[in-house]
Amino acid sequence: MALTSTMYALQVELAQVDRNVYESLEFRMAMHPSESGEYFVARLLAYCLEYAEGIAFSRGISDPEDPPLSVRDLTGALRVWIEIGAPDAARLHKASKASPRVVIYTHRDPAQLWRQWEGEKIHRAEQIELYALERELVDALVERLDRRMKLELSVTDGTIFINVGGATLSGTVQRLSVRPA
Repeated sequence: MALTSTMYALQVELAQVDRNVYESLEFRMAMHPSESGEYFVARLLAYCLEYAEGIAFSRGISDPEDPPLSVRDLTGALRVWIEIGAPDAARLHKASKASPRVVIYTHRDPAQLWRQWEGEKIHRAEQIELYALERELVDALVERLDRRMKLELSVTDGTIFINVGGATLSGTVQRLSVRPA
């Protein structure tokens, strides 16, 4: 018998001060049985940090060629390809050819990613944006996952503040280069 995805209903009060984005979001996210809590939380944070008109989740493992998150314009053209975790070099190469902007949000050790990508061909690697989410923040939010969640998420100067279930969590999101200096 196949396992089914777990649905999460989320309400997010978003104050993205760094980008001047202030929104009240209400959406549903599916967590596939093979998906880790850390990956799910990284995907949730990436959605909020990249929130713009046209942002959408992919259909998940049923459509592995699509990015986990994307932003499309009104014509349906891909504007932003958003990866989560530790995509391989071939996937980044493909993404960089398919989209004018490629962004990665990782909850993994960036040094591990750099070793994985070392010597690999990645189209426009210098233009790919890599953001490392602070592991303690991701872990703390995983501990508080609930199928119905209300979050207040604020971002200012690269620091994320989250109010959830009476607790206040904070951590950084750090911009790094795909090719370390």
